[in-house]
Amino acid sequence: PRLEKYEEQLEVLGDRNSYSKTDTDAVFMRMKEDHMKNGQLKPAYNTQISTEDQFITHYSIHQTTADTTTLPEHLEGFECHYGKQSEQLVADAGYGSEQNYELMEKQGITAFVKYNYFHVEQKRKHKQDPFSVQNLYYNQQDDYYVCPAGQKLSFIGHATRVSANGYTAQVSCYQAQRCEGCPMRSGCHKAKGDRLIEVNHRLNQLKDKARERLVSEEGMYHRSKRPIEVESVFGQMKSNNRFTRFTMKGLEKVAVEFGLMAIAHNLRKWAKKWANDVFFGNGYSDKTLYTIKIGVRSVKTIKYRLTA
Repeated sequence: PRLEKYEEQLEVLGDRNSYSKTDTDAVFMRMKEDHMKNGQLKPAYNTQISTEDQFITHYSIHQTTADTTTLPEHLEGFECHYGKQSEQLVADAGYGSEQNYELMEKQGITAFVKYNYFHVEQKRKHKQDPFSVQNLYYNQQDDYYVCPAGQKLSFIGHATRVSANGYTAQVSCYQAQRCEGCPMRSGCHKAKGDRLIEVNHRLNQLKDKARERLVSEEGMYHRSKRPIEVESVFGQMKSNNRFTRFTMKGLEKVAVEFGLMAIAHNLRKWAKKWANDVFFGNGYSDKTLYTIKIGVRSVKTIKYRLTA
């Protein structure tokens, strides 16, 4: 009987690493809801949204804690609903992976997406670190690296790395000949043997393209606008509207509930936008002004029904 119970639990678990007994579709995620702001594991869903002018254009619900693996499904859902894909995409470092860069490049999307260590690379400490893999001299013709001590790190073979969602990446391995007795070893590495590094050349090429776009004038504009666009929407829904937890259980019902909240958010934004245009005088007639006022009252009524 206990073995049958374990088999049932593994079947419910699927490809996830956890699930809640109160809501088997939910996954345990670290929340900062207590007064001490300590991370506590609670059943939750990973919600992704796309915005434009702070209007929610698309959303998706995921059963994973990492944001990196959610982008392919999110973009697929966006294209399925609109029949086309966005020309530009702006996201933070949580989405900067080889799979996502390849996907956006294949679909012709101009990606302003940061990657891990993007901000670290801009710091003087990292740029002046001679032992960092990114700062080692690389001979592309003969395919080898050179350490600060002048020793060659020769190519020894390829290795395959598989991500959580099954994406396969190939890395190149390089190893030094002899690190024993090197005066720089303490600052270079702490391994017992000779230094071994793994380099993903394809990912480095994609990072170079992303870095070039991010540090450009257009990239700096999008980077400064991203927190205002997306983070403010989540702040409006979670803080101002008190939508901090789902009242329904199950992935399908949760998706419907969040969809209703997204509709309510867009209606409030639409009403506020048009009300401001009318009240500040943009050439609207009295008839239009009256219609807009009725529209604002309707939105408020819908708001109360949703929160109830």
